[in-house]
Amino acid sequence: MDNAGCPGTADRMTRLRDLAAAVSTRVETVALLYGGTSGEREVSLASGSGVREVLEKEGFSVLSIDTGEAGFVDTLLAGRPDVAFVALHGKGGEDGCIQGLLETLGIPYTHSGVEASALAMDKRVSKLLYQAGGLLTARFAVASRDEFGDVADTDDGRAFVMHGSDKVAAGIDALVASIGLPCVVKPLSDGSSLGVSIPKTRDGFVQALDTGFRVGDTLLVEEFVAGIEVTVPVLGNGRHDLLALPVIEIVPKNEFYDYESKYAEGGSEHVIPARIDERETAACKQAAIEAHAALGCAGVSRTDMIVTKAGVPCLIETNTVPGMTRTSLIPEDAKKAGITPGELYRLLLHFALERR
Repeated sequence: MDNAGCPGTADRMTRLRDLAAAVSTRVETVALLYGGTSGEREVSLASGSGVREVLEKEGFSVLSIDTGEAGFVDTLLAGRPDVAFVALHGKGGEDGCIQGLLETLGIPYTHSGVEASALAMDKRVSKLLYQAGGLLTARFAVASRDEFGDVADTDDGRAFVMHGSDKVAAGIDALVASIGLPCVVKPLSDGSSLGVSIPKTRDGFVQALDTGFRVGDTLLVEEFVAGIEVTVPVLGNGRHDLLALPVIEIVPKNEFYDYESKYAEGGSEHVIPARIDERETAACKQAAIEAHAALGCAGVSRTDMIVTKAGVPCLIETNTVPGMTRTSLIPEDAKKAGITPGELYRLLLHFALERR
């Protein structure tokens, strides 16, 4: 496996540019799938807009399809695309569902396949796979909504109502004792930091459960790991010949890298390359490559991690369809590595055809 900054990287970059340039001989029409119905719809609309602009500049015929609209499958079939570009985030678009549809229709598509998408979307399963591969990840537990309360109709719409029983109180105490405070509470299968909290007290933990259960049925309660937050994109299919792009240090304006920090202009500072030493940089890149391989990712992935005080990367999660908005990390990082947006998206089209 190759790694950015290591011997052979220059040759690898040359090969990738050649592959990107050759895509035009195999692809004329690209179906751009975006929008959808998840809580990350607005992010997906922004990603789709950015991708469409670049693909059209590259000379491709782009069939823009909002999968949140009725009849989108008929539109997709009528367009007879050579390949589908997936710019969907969250449930229905990043969890293997749209990937399964495209497999059934026989349309090549960008990013990861059905299995890898489903595995990465479930944070508990992905963490178990990290551990099986010898990768460090924070201690965690899982909390189900029906253990703690119900969703009910209120004057303000659907809301989570926590039970006041001794059993629920004992369950809260057990989680706090097991994971400790502060901790990270987040939905098991959502992205964009929706429903994420970092409680520091028991009362804060109860509020974090309420916040999280308004978004998802199951929550991941994770040990808080102090250190430098970084993320590493990886290009390539499967387990071999993978390329890690520069390590990105994330400095959010808010307490943590929440929805506003990710998508608002000026919401966070991206330091490329990250302000860590060579040994830590190499360890982060290798960890991202191994995470990509362990999950079976394809095209591009982005693995978030914390560089601990001991200089060891502690993995948080892997994104199989990273955002492509104006403030997103992948296009910015690729540019730092010498890959233009046009080359990046052409490469994703190539990887889609290669995987098929």
